[in-house]
Amino acid sequence: MNDPADAPLRIAIATNDLEHLDAHFGSCRSFAIWEVSARSARFVEAVEFDATTDQGGKHDDSADRITPKVEALTGCALLFVLAIGGPAAAKVVRAGVHPIKRKDPEPIAAVIGQVQTMLNGNIPPFLRKVLGRPAPSFMEEEAQ
Repeated sequence: MNDPADAPLRIAIATNDLEHLDAHFGSCRSFAIWEVSARSARFVEAVEFDATTDQGGKHDDSADRITPKVEALTGCALLFVLAIGGPAAAKVVRAGVHPIKRKDPEPIAAVIGQVQTMLNGNIPPFLRKVLGRPAPSFMEEEAQ
């Protein structure tokens, strides 16, 4: 029987160098896609983008740069970014992906470690559903 702790969670990290979470959603050059479980992590792919915004907050309405990025998140449960605008965040959430904003850049390895720590602890309800894990009983929650 498969151990639920081994069920991988697919995450996307907005990056410009494939080593750090260091980019805003609209301006990132790539998403580093990883499958992370409580015990392991595996790099899946780098999805690269030609068209990016300039992080200045002004958007060119003639070019849709959001839709290709949202489509690249297919199968992901979490998206880590330094910033994401309201309309883009709404599209990401509608696609079934939970965006997580970070204040400062950090190594991708640190993000993966934090996800693994979360998967080894008290998993938030929205992730339990994604992973197909049952909610803990009241007694199990009290014991934690």
